[in-house]
Amino acid sequence: MRKICIVVGSRANYSSIKSVMCAVRATPDLTLQLVVGASALLDRFGSVVDVIEADGFHPDAKVTMIVEGETPGTMAKSTGLGLLELPTIFGMLKPDVVVSVGDRFETMATAVAAAYMNIPVAHTMGGEISGTIDESIRHAVTKLSHLHFPANTAAAERIVRMGEDPTTVHVVGCPRIDLVAEMAKTNGHLGTPDWLDHEGVGAHISLDKPFLLVSQHPVTTEYGHGEEQIVETLMALHELKMPTIMLWPNADAGSEDISRGMRKFRESHHPEYIRFYKNFPIETYVKLMLSCACAVGNSSAPLREGAYIGVPTVNIGSRQQGRDRAENVIDVGCDRREIVAAVKKQLSHGQYPSSHLYGDGGAGARIAKVLIDAPLRVQKRLSY
Repeated sequence: MRKICIVVGSRANYSSIKSVMCAVRATPDLTLQLVVGASALLDRFGSVVDVIEADGFHPDAKVTMIVEGETPGTMAKSTGLGLLELPTIFGMLKPDVVVSVGDRFETMATAVAAAYMNIPVAHTMGGEISGTIDESIRHAVTKLSHLHFPANTAAAERIVRMGEDPTTVHVVGCPRIDLVAEMAKTNGHLGTPDWLDHEGVGAHISLDKPFLLVSQHPVTTEYGHGEEQIVETLMALHELKMPTIMLWPNADAGSEDISRGMRKFRESHHPEYIRFYKNFPIETYVKLMLSCACAVGNSSAPLREGAYIGVPTVNIGSRQQGRDRAENVIDVGCDRREIVAAVKKQLSHGQYPSSHLYGDGGAGARIAKVLIDAPLRVQKRLSY
């Protein structure tokens, strides 16, 4: 029986791997080990660990690895702190495979620690293209990994062109699509739930009217410009004055710049159309995407899950530069006029056809099946 250790470091990590965790736990030939750390432990990023535990998962270990400050330096130090702590945890748990998720900085610490300890690394969502430091981290983790689970054929081909053995590359789809597909079958719209006014801060929002779902994170390679970028988005929202649900940014370098811009805007404009939230359970966020009139910002979710849902999306700036996208996305710069015009165009267009660009909803089960008996080798070499 193989022990599969999954490391969750953020709300994005959890949404990206939950279906795999469920599939591994349900597979008799596999044992799930769970490590939770980084921003997933912090209240100001929504205490994702509480959501994980409420879903019935019990961490085998927790690792504190965030150095406060949200600068490029603290992000590097947080990666280093994770690299100091994770080997101790892996030594205690003795996993047969460590699963590294996506492209966040804690993912780098996970892959380096496991690879140095001769523990095979399985990597999800590799081979994709995007802006920011995530692009470099993603491909570096690919080179440290021994099993690859890309979302689509294009990503798989990029992994092979990076010199990875084609027999280790398994096109499975994106695990984030699994929950979306399941909820879409049952028409998982929210209505206006009771918790909407009990959580978050800001205006009362009714979801019975068309509303915007906004999530904007720092662009690490444009550090220092986060406040001016979020101000352009907020001023666009101020012109539109639609009911808006807005998430606080993630823990990347520049997060405080965006948060400061959001706080200043609230204090000076007192918007009666925006409610701000730290975090949502994955199911709630999916339901919000299923229900919203338009998704706005620079999160990958409207490009990935949004492609399957067909949600009209306005993608702002360079954070998702080069990422595969379906026809539901309009790209704009960090300019309030462009944002307003694009949102109005998307509202006029309405829902798009569903796309399986990032999968069909069966990724978790496919990954668990491969993990049962895939050959595990830690010795690597370029295959071309």
